[in-house]
Amino acid sequence: MTDPLARVGDHLKVCSQGYTCCSQEMEEKYSQQSKHDFRNAVVELSNHLQTMFSSRYKKFDEFFKELLENAEKSLNDMFVRTYGRLYMQNSELFKDLFVELKRYYVGGNVNLEEMLNDFWARLLERMFRLVNPQYHFTDEYLECVSKYTEQLKPFGDVPRKLKLQVTRAFVAARTFAQGLAVARDVVSKVSAVNPTPQGTRALLKMMYCPHCRGLVSVKPCYNYCFNVMRGCLANQGDLDAEWNIFMDSMLLVAERLEGPFNIESVMDPIDVKISDAIMNMQENSVQVSQKVFQGCGQPKTLAQGRTARSVSDSGFTARFRPYHPEERPTTAAGTSLDRLVTDVKEKLKQAKKFWSSLPGNICNDEKMSVGTVNENECWNGSAKSRYDFAVTGNGLASQVNNPEVEVDITKPDMVIRRQIMALRVMTNKLKNAYSGNDVDFIDISEESSGEESGSGCELQQCSPEFEFNATEVTGNSNKSDKNVNTSAATRSGLSQAALLLSILFLAVQRQWR
Repeated sequence: MTDPLARVGDHLKVCSQGYTCCSQEMEEKYSQQSKHDFRNAVVELSNHLQTMFSSRYKKFDEFFKELLENAEKSLNDMFVRTYGRLYMQNSELFKDLFVELKRYYVGGNVNLEEMLNDFWARLLERMFRLVNPQYHFTDEYLECVSKYTEQLKPFGDVPRKLKLQVTRAFVAARTFAQGLAVARDVVSKVSAVNPTPQGTRALLKMMYCPHCRGLVSVKPCYNYCFNVMRGCLANQGDLDAEWNIFMDSMLLVAERLEGPFNIESVMDPIDVKISDAIMNMQENSVQVSQKVFQGCGQPKTLAQGRTARSVSDSGFTARFRPYHPEERPTTAAGTSLDRLVTDVKEKLKQAKKFWSSLPGNICNDEKMSVGTVNENECWNGSAKSRYDFAVTGNGLASQVNNPEVEVDITKPDMVIRRQIMALRVMTNKLKNAYSGNDVDFIDISEESSGEESGSGCELQQCSPEFEFNATEVTGNSNKSDKNVNTSAATRSGLSQAALLLSILFLAVQRQWR
């Protein structure tokens, strides 16, 4: 039976020219509603992903920063117990070390290798005076001493090992955190879709033209929806290949964080490692001093009385205690790097193929299509019947044969092209970090600015978690044992006492530089 309100639809621009219930004004409202529904569908799925990256970035960033704070506090506490007021009066050298490590992590222009070399050279200058209290050393002489750091290895193999461990761990940690932030921002920009006029026509025809025919309860056929979404999200589909490579690179660096580049296993016992180096210097002080004297010349001897008074006035007793892991302060939120990495690896695997899966995931929503059942009882664009066209491929180039959406494949979306380039740049940095090579810092604040920028969620509240249907990649990573060198904490009391008695002389004779 024909609707008494129906009339010939020659006044409509998109919907059927046959009998219709819609006016031109209603068609325009439906057009705007179809764009709104489409944007909401994209944002709803994308916000899950964006929220995941945003929350994981925040967790990693908090963890790394608090780990550095705790490592500095642990070193300070141990050295205060061991050296007392002499350390407190001369702690700038170690404070500067942590200042530079923190500055590197937050994006400062710090060359880790040079910074660590400078730390050991400065420490050698000070230690050299401690183990040779009977001599007077000028600044020029101490500069000569520092030149022998690499040649003499006064601190044993600790500086070389620590430099390698710190550099790799910090590069991996900083780059991984940056990768999470870049992923968050890419999702934010790419998910802010704005359909073309041709896309809007296709969306209207699919979603609301059946209403004008009185078929309000009839939903679009699944493959019909798929073609419309593939056409409207053609540029997003082109992001998928680079996105998947980026996710794989993030997973590789995540495995490094679990194993040889674990920043937690490097920073947690750094106080013990530096103490071990100091003990090495004390034990090898005679040989080191002789070689320095040969290279830099024989220094002037101080008056015996002055040296004796410096030592006898100390009244200082060594109280160095061994390292106990259970005494370490708890890191951010009481978690560990292993737990954080295990969690984020699963999310990274789920995030693969997100963009190529997006059209299908939208059409899987019962509000958008009838699904893969009732293929003969769905809206095919012109009637309630089966949809016979094949589904087009993913990406811009494949849309040349899309039967539902007219797509100009010669005009790619420049916002998305820029995000593809951003992913390539970040992927290259991740590969360098995986190999242990330092990489330039990306200023997140600058990267986030511009078109469709920001980490906030669009149109609706952020969802707490992220799940969607896509092929997951599985893989196992072997965790490396994290050994902590605690030999420094168990050295003999005699060598410690000899060193500590020498410290007072420096405090009296010279301010630390």
